[in-house]
Amino acid sequence: MNRNRYIYSFLLLITIAAGLASRHFPGILPRWVQLYMGDTLWALMVFLLIGFIFRRKSTLWVVAAALAFSYGIEISQIYHTPWIDALRTNTLGGLVLGFGFLWSDLVCYTAGVGFGYIMEKAFLKRK
Repeated sequence: MNRNRYIYSFLLLITIAAGLASRHFPGILPRWVQLYMGDTLWALMVFLLIGFIFRRKSTLWVVAAALAFSYGIEISQIYHTPWIDALRTNTLGGLVLGFGFLWSDLVCYTAGVGFGYIMEKAFLKRK
């Protein structure tokens, strides 16, 4: 696999914009979208970012790395001390580190990375 960084940059921007919009316009979206779409798109963004950085790695390697990173961040939300909670209070820290552990987030991360896998295999094949 040799990923095209222009395509991945474009997909990253769209994914980030959609994820932020899903949090910014909660009244417009159905409740289930409001609850789960942001986390699903966050994991898709992680998949795309890892694919962008490690452009020659296999798709399954990118899937494993994205899931490990996403699950690791979620599990880290069990840990609360003043220094890490202070990081979480600013916008970027909250977006990256999250706030509290939820089992449903693990399902969302799996769905987001799974969508990235399907998208890459179906539409972004490289010779």
